[in-house]
Amino acid sequence: MKINEIRPQDSKYLQGLDSIALKHNLLYYYGEWPEKRIKTVAIVGARKNTKYGEEIAYKLAHALGERGIIVISGLAYGIDSIAAKGCLDGGGKTIAILGTEIERIYPTEHIALAEKIVNAGGAVASEYRLGDDLGNHRASFLFRNRIISALADIVVVVEAREKSGSLNTASHAIAQGKDLFAVPGDINRQTSQGCNRLIMSGANPLLSVDDFIKYLFPSNKTRSKKAKEDQISLFASNNEERAIMKLLAEDIRDGDIIMEKLGMDAMVFNQTITMLEIKGAVRSLGANYWTLA
Repeated sequence: MKINEIRPQDSKYLQGLDSIALKHNLLYYYGEWPEKRIKTVAIVGARKNTKYGEEIAYKLAHALGERGIIVISGLAYGIDSIAAKGCLDGGGKTIAILGTEIERIYPTEHIALAEKIVNAGGAVASEYRLGDDLGNHRASFLFRNRIISALADIVVVVEAREKSGSLNTASHAIAQGKDLFAVPGDINRQTSQGCNRLIMSGANPLLSVDDFIKYLFPSNKTRSKKAKEDQISLFASNNEERAIMKLLAEDIRDGDIIMEKLGMDAMVFNQTITMLEIKGAVRSLGANYWTLA
C-alpha cells in the first residue's frame, strides 16, 4: 500500500490535531481521509474483552457505519478491532491510528483488517515511520491515544479495567473537551470497573445503542410546524438567523450544506450560528452539525 503524508492544515478533518504536537507535524497513512469534517466516534476498550463487550462494540459500530459516521480506533486486539469490523459490516468507513511505524501493522494478525479498512475508503495512520525513535514500546501506544480522541467528536469506552489504555484515551478526551460515554457493566467484572468509574466521575452512560443514535441525530419531526415557526419568530432577529433556523427546521443539520444553500460565507455563518447558540435557539452536534434547541 502506498504511504501518503498529510498535515493538520491540509484537511478540515484534521483540524482537531492543531493543538497536538505531532512528531513530524504530519501523519503518515494508507487509504483516504474524508474531504470534509464528518462526525466521528471513537470506540475503544479492553484487548481481552468479554462477549458482552464484543456484542455492544459490534452493534454500536455497525449502527454508526450504516449512518455514515466514521468510527476511529487503534486496530488493537479486542474492542478496537471489533469496532472496525462492525463499522465495515455496516457499510461505513473507519480510521485506525497505529502505535507503531506506518510500515509495521501491529498486531500482524490485523494486516488483512487494515487492508479491508483501506479498500472500504478508510485509512490507517501513524505519526511514526521506520527509523523514528518510538522510545518505550508501551509508551508509544499510550501516546497515540491523544490522536484518537482529538480526531473524534465523541469517545466511547466499551470495556476497561481500572488501569488501562482505554482510560488513557478517556483522559485525553476530557482534557480536549470531547463528549465521553462509557458502557456500564457488571460490578463484579474487572473489565467493567474502569467504565463504571468513568460514569461515577461524570461520563455519560451508554444505556442503549438506540439512545446513542438519538443523541447523535436528535429529531425535530415530533415538533409541529407551527411550533418550529414560533421558535424562529421568537429567536431570529435578522434575515441570516431566520434563514439558518428555517433550514434547521427542515432537518438540514450540516453547516457546510446550509452555507451552500444560502450562499453564505463561512465568517457570516459562524458569527450567526454562534449568536443563535448563545441565545439558546440552536445547539451544536459537533463537527459543524447543528439542530434547533
